[in-house]
Amino acid sequence: MVLGSFNAFDPFGGGPRPASLRTKLLVATPQLLDPSFARRVVLVLDHGNHGAVGIVLDRPGGLAVDRLFPAWHELATPPAELFTGGPVGRSGVIGLVRLRIPSGTPGDGVPPGWNVVVPGEHPCGTVDLSEDPLPYREAILGARLFSGYSGWSSGQLEEEIADGSWYVVDAEERDPLSADPEGLWRRVLRRQGGALSIVSALPPDPSAN
Repeated sequence: MVLGSFNAFDPFGGGPRPASLRTKLLVATPQLLDPSFARRVVLVLDHGNHGAVGIVLDRPGGLAVDRLFPAWHELATPPAELFTGGPVGRSGVIGLVRLRIPSGTPGDGVPPGWNVVVPGEHPCGTVDLSEDPLPYREAILGARLFSGYSGWSSGQLEEEIADGSWYVVDAEERDPLSADPEGLWRRVLRRQGGALSIVSALPPDPSAN
């Protein structure tokens, strides 16, 4: 199968193109070779006319969470490492938590700064890492911390999608805190079915297949 044939795929899988990509997953296509994003999955946290912000979900960074955020270590979903969220702002850390509370609304035992990103029975969203999480531990199913983020200026992400760098798919509530982050790229593509399930089986170097 020729790699170039994948460029003809609709990055939105034939579905409507939403006005905002917030909550969507960006899945790198085989032609995206940038080492920061090749065979990676990005969760879009914000998107609009101003540009877009997201975090790479599947790049463990090796540094144990308790080295920098000991209060969050016990709640961290294995591997309990500081993940690399992207090449921008590496000195900053973004936290995602998954809640037991279906509504995920403030006042229901939700941690301070909670902002839902992926809705569901057990929603996932960003949280204020400066707050002590222990009073909210019964509401938290898991947490993951990301160093840095991925950013796009106005229109840049749309250009990359049009150029064939990204597939755009729906996120599922388990994706951001996957216990097998290194396998996330294949799993997300495989569950789309059709042509994208074929893409999921490509080796890292498609020319070797």
